[in-house]
Amino acid sequence: MKADANWQRLFILFSGLFGLAGVALAAAASHMGDERLLGGASTMCLAHAPALLALALAYDKLKTAAPAGVLLLAGTLLFAGDLVNRHVVGTGFFPMSAPTGGFLMMGGWLVVAIGAFFKRPLSISAKTQ
Repeated sequence: MKADANWQRLFILFSGLFGLAGVALAAAASHMGDERLLGGASTMCLAHAPALLALALAYDKLKTAAPAGVLLLAGTLLFAGDLVNRHVVGTGFFPMSAPTGGFLMMGGWLVVAIGAFFKRPLSISAKTQ
């Protein structure tokens, strides 16, 4: 299997998992009293689930899809995971873990924007047609 297909599958997998987690966290936030931490985690998951799906679907057209997706995926896991951990355990993963996740997500969105200036080379099948 090609590496590109692996990235696409990974992004689709986490798109679905982030969507699932986002809805579950929203429900938990509304029933568990303190909406701040779980609500924030839900928002980040629900915001980045469709972004990862879009990157997977536009993978052949956006040259920066892989690095952007990795940054968004890692940032969302770190940011949302840290907020959930703070709610459940009472402490974050490590000092500055949520802001680090936030910077990773911002970096991912910047890499998406930079992708507007790069063209993906035509695939072999497109060249022969």
